[in-house]
Amino acid sequence: MSAQPACAQEVLRDAETEALFRDMSAPIIKAAGLDPHNVDIILLNDGDINAFVAGGQAVYVQSGLIGAADNINEVQGVVAHELGHITGGHVISTAGSRPATGITLLSLLLGGLAAAAGSPEAGMGVFMAGQQAAMGSYLAFSRAQESTADAAGAQYLSKAGISGRGSLDFFKKLQNMEFRYGFTRNADSEFYSTHPMTADRLATLQDTYEKDPAWNTPIDPDLQARFLRVKAKLYGYLADPQATLAAYPDYLNDPPAHYARAYAYHKEALMDKALAEVDAMLKQLPDDPYALELKGQVLLESGQPQAAIAPLRRATNLTGNNPLIATTFSHALLATEDPANFAEAERVLKTSVARDRENPFAWYQLGMVYEAEGDTPRARLASAEQQLMQMQLPEAARNAQAAEDTLPKGSADWLRAQDIAMSAQSQMERQRKKK
Repeated sequence: MSAQPACAQEVLRDAETEALFRDMSAPIIKAAGLDPHNVDIILLNDGDINAFVAGGQAVYVQSGLIGAADNINEVQGVVAHELGHITGGHVISTAGSRPATGITLLSLLLGGLAAAAGSPEAGMGVFMAGQQAAMGSYLAFSRAQESTADAAGAQYLSKAGISGRGSLDFFKKLQNMEFRYGFTRNADSEFYSTHPMTADRLATLQDTYEKDPAWNTPIDPDLQARFLRVKAKLYGYLADPQATLAAYPDYLNDPPAHYARAYAYHKEALMDKALAEVDAMLKQLPDDPYALELKGQVLLESGQPQAAIAPLRRATNLTGNNPLIATTFSHALLATEDPANFAEAERVLKTSVARDRENPFAWYQLGMVYEAEGDTPRARLASAEQQLMQMQLPEAARNAQAAEDTLPKGSADWLRAQDIAMSAQSQMERQRKKK
């Protein structure tokens, strides 16, 4: 199955994955002379084996690349290369690009998939989507720019004390796919035409990396263990449940296998089996916040919000109030329909959106809280925030204008409503001009 256009460029948000991306990239970003707080590594729901930059200080990694990588060192090599494009100030061609227009919280399993494209099947096949997957449509860098990014990436890995072995292995993997499936320099294959895997380029990389003092530095075992968990989690989230169970059979009892099977059983609405997998994982790792998060999620989506509160509260505390996990915690509080829980939910949500505004589900819930309290202007403002992120532009404009009309003039919320209304109107106008 191939990825469906409806979810082709959807941003996937997940607390554990983002923590891994942040930790594995921080030394490379510092080596590039950039501030890790200002550089984002963003996961996209796309089965193409690709990564790219598209302006600003953000590296986009597609889910297919995570599926194709064997270890975290390979992903680090790709990120180092893309940082080379950022620091090189390379001109980016966005012709034919598909902007990221949606955000799915990876921890919101069934609901997230349904919201993505109308059905759970929309997410299937996106993880390593087919044999000819490596065909992104974003970069139009020249071969000279690619070589420059190679050299910069090698320099950053060396300075960070990270081996270039994974980078070289991954590029060789791509070249082998090119040979195997008949792609050439002139073929209509956008990844290979924009990231040319020439023999000269690989020879230069190999010579550079093998001479580097970090060449024999082993892979960080903690990062690798976390990578295997994230890879299993992503597979379980995106793949057909039967494919997941085949890839992670019952005789595998490590955390990644429990993770993947828990997702598969949850998607099949086999809640007892899903909970058994999570509990087996928690037996091995009793204080793991992400396993606790998943347990709370399974309980919540199986109609047991009260039981979900304890593991989600603990996961929230263990991660220092991570906004994504806190959002799920507030969801459980609200799902109890007990007004006594609403005040805590409001506190959690306000903290969440203050720390991470790019979370539409948090804004949606905050709107529900405001509406329950009779604060309709702020409920409309929260809805406008959510709708703008999800590119529901007419709805965002209407709600923002309604909020602006009733909020205290000159207040921070009034100014924000004005900003959202203008942004939505401006984007709608650009869309009309393109038609």
